[in-house]
Amino acid sequence: MLLQTTLSLAAAAAIINLWLSMRCGQVRMQEKILIGDGGNERLTARMRAHANFIENTPLVLVLIAGIELTGKGMPWVAYLGALFMLGRVSHGLGMDRNYPNPLRIFGTISAMVTLLVLAIYAVLIALGVA
Repeated sequence: MLLQTTLSLAAAAAIINLWLSMRCGQVRMQEKILIGDGGNERLTARMRAHANFIENTPLVLVLIAGIELTGKGMPWVAYLGALFMLGRVSHGLGMDRNYPNPLRIFGTISAMVTLLVLAIYAVLIALGVA
C-alpha cells in the first residue's frame, strides 16, 4: 500500500527541517557561534523553533501513516497534515518576533490541534468506532 499522504508530508517535513536548520546556521555564521546559543536570543529562538519541529513532526507522521494504513485516511487527513506543515513554517518565522505574535500563535495552535485530532481519530479507529 502506497502511503501517499505520509510520503508527501515526510518530504515536506524534510524540506522544512532543512530550512529551519539553515536559519540556525545563518545566525551561527553571522555571530560566530559554533556550539550552543552563545547567549544570543535570536539563535535561541531559532533553535527552539527547529527543536519544536523535531519534537512534534514525528508524532504527526506516525499518526497519519497509521491512519493511512487502516485505509481510513480520507482527504481531510492530507489537508490537516498540510495545515500542520504550514503552521510549522509560520511558527519558525514567528519565533523571530516578540511575543505575542500571530505567526507563532498560529503555528502553536495548529500543531496542538493537529496532534489532538489525529490522536482522537486514531483511538476511534482502534476502538472500531470510526
